[in-house]
Parts: sequence; structure tokens; C-alpha cells
Amino acid sequence: MEGVKVLEAATLFAGPLAATFLGDFGADVTKIEHPARPDAARGHGTSKNGVGLWFKTLGRNKRLATLDLSQGREVFLGLVRANDVLVENFRPGTLERWGLGPDVLLSVNPRLVIARVTAFGQVGPWSNRPGFGSLAEAMSGFAAVTGEPDGPPTLPPFGLADGITALATAYAVLVALRERDQSGRGQVIDLAIIEPILMMLGGGITAYQQTGYVQPRLGNRSSNNAPRNVYRTVDGRWVAVSTSSQSIAERVVTLVGRPDLVAQPWFGTGRERAEHAAELDEAVGSWIGERSLDEVMLAFEKAEAAVGPVHDIRGIMTDPQYAALNTIVEVDDEELGGPVQMQNVLFRLSESPGSIRWAGRPHGADTDAVLAEIGVTPEQLAALRERGVV
Repeated sequence: MEGVKVLEAATLFAGPLAATFLGDFGADVTKIEHPARPDAARGHGTSKNGVGLWFKTLGRNKRLATLDLSQGREVFLGLVRANDVLVENFRPGTLERWGLGPDVLLSVNPRLVIARVTAFGQVGPWSNRPGFGSLAEAMSGFAAVTGEPDGPPTLPPFGLADGITALATAYAVLVALRERDQSGRGQVIDLAIIEPILMMLGGGITAYQQTGYVQPRLGNRSSNNAPRNVYRTVDGRWVAVSTSSQSIAERVVTLVGRPDLVAQPWFGTGRERAEHAAELDEAVGSWIGERSLDEVMLAFEKAEAAVGPVHDIRGIMTDPQYAALNTIVEVDDEELGGPVQMQNVLFRLSESPGSIRWAGRPHGADTDAVLAEIGVTPEQLAALRERGVV
């Protein structure tokens, strides 16, 4: 992505995380924050000495400048002229009200790719409503199928819909840039947070349309295979077992001393096994419950069956597989006075690997340099600062 310049005018998670993914592979990302109201993500999660730690990851590889778009229209247009991509998540109609709608932006930079990330999209009866990823997790059907059968719908304790949308947005930007390579023209991407997570939920729409099937809440079980659950070891740890393939299912029940189950007429398909989940859970759970985590992991490895420990953050930090993949890296950070650990880039490329060049910086750290690049003089910058525009 080196040579691609990205302007981020977005807050919280979906839009900013999409820009992070682009920056991780070399894009020159400039994040714009309001001079008096920084991105609320800075205050989410744990902090240390008043510094938000989550933002160290979310703001990595970005230059950070401040600008009030409602007052600094001409300055923003100058930035638009100098960039290839704009990622924004204002409520529909906001940019238009400031005279910064896509028609204006594309008139000053016809090659601009504009990614508009909102809760409900640019059109429709809900388009102007405020919304966050939690509403997408509810509306998409995710919450309805998550949780115990006799419990309430369950929301995830992190920004799942935002994260999925961020991946979709980065993908959409790459598609639009590829098209621009051929046509020479930019375009507008309309991405609603309620949609990507719906795609991840699989074939529920088709199943309902064709058969009327509505997936119930099953806890940690699955309607597509069994045994599939979490099981507690004798030393109080938990492991997850999955048997999405027939061969793995056969290995698991054989390992736990129930090879007779393989001969049952219902054992031949995942769907039929799921109808006998209680019997399979009893067989697997009782075997695991008599053994330590280390014993369970070693036995499953020897049997070539699928198992994984249920980690909290402490387990992640010491897991040998994550260590081998270099999933967690250290980044020097002046603001915190030392190295900061965080997730590495999403994937490994053999010829053009990404990198974390710096962690998230303080509010407005690069304002002077960013605006100087588009011709704003020190005197003009001082005047803008006096008016509260930057």
C-alpha cells in the first residue's frame, strides 16, 4: 500500500480500524480528530496515567491531526486533493450540510475513493438514526442465536460487528482502488455496519426462505455438528472441542473410549450427530473431566483430533503457537515511556510484509506537519488555531 494516501475522518471503531488495516501495509494514513473532542475511542478500555491503551493499537501507523470540518472546509478540501482515499463515518447528510458531500469532494479530486461507514447505510428509513455495532449485533441475528437456550439473547463484550465491518471496508477500498487503476475514476463506497456481520452468520436467510427454519440458541453447541462444546478439565481449565469433519468426530469418540458410537446410524452426518449432542457431550465431557489440561491436549494431539484451550489474556500471552507466529509484538512508545505490546498485522506476506512503525500518538501530534504539506503557512496555522479550527 505504499504510495496510497488515506484520510481518516472517523471515530470509534469500524472506520478507524479499516484505516489501521491499510496503514499496517504501508498506506500513509492521516487521522483527523476534532480539536476539542478527540476520538471517543481514546477513552475506551483500560488507561495508564491518563493514556488510553486501546488507542495505541487503533491509532498505530497513523499521523494525527486536528480539524473542525464544520469550520475548516477549505483546509479539508486541501487535504482531499492530496489523498487517494477518504474513510468517514459521519451520520448521513452531515458532510453535505457542511458543503463537503461526495459530489464536492469528487469535483476537487476525481480519483478519490470515499468509504462511507455508517450504522444503517446512506439510504432507508433508519439511515439518519444514530447507531453502533451493538445494534448491528442485535439486528443481524447474531444476538438471537448466541447464549444459552433458556437465557436471553447475548451481545459480545467487544466490537465484533465493527471489526467485521472494518475488514469489509478495507476490502472495499482495495476493490475501488483496483477499479480506479483501470478507469482513472474514484467512487463512493456505502457500507452499513448491519450488513457484514449478517454475511458472517451463514445460510440462515436461505434456510428460512426455503424451509422456514429459524435457528435457536444452543449455547456452545452447534446445529451442524457434535460433539462441539467447551469442557472442563480436572484442574479447572476449559478446552473447546470441534468436530466439523466426520473423521475428526470419529477420532474424538474413539479417544474418549466410545468407539461404539461410530456404528450408530445417526453418527454419519454432523446434523444427525447434533441431534444427539447431550449423549456425545456426556461421553466427551466425562473423559476430559478426569484429566488435566496437559493430559487432554497431549491425548488429542496424538489422536489428531481438534482441541484448543479456552484462553484468557494470560493464556494468549504465553501460548507457544501465538509466539511462533509472532502474533504479539512490542512497539516503542514515547508517551508511555517504553515498549507497548499489541497484536501484530493480520497476516504474513512473503514479499511485502506489513509492519507496525509506531503506536497511536497523542491528540493532534502531527497537525503542523500535515497542514504544512498542503501549503498552510505558520501564520495561517496560528490563525486557525486561534479560531479553534485546529
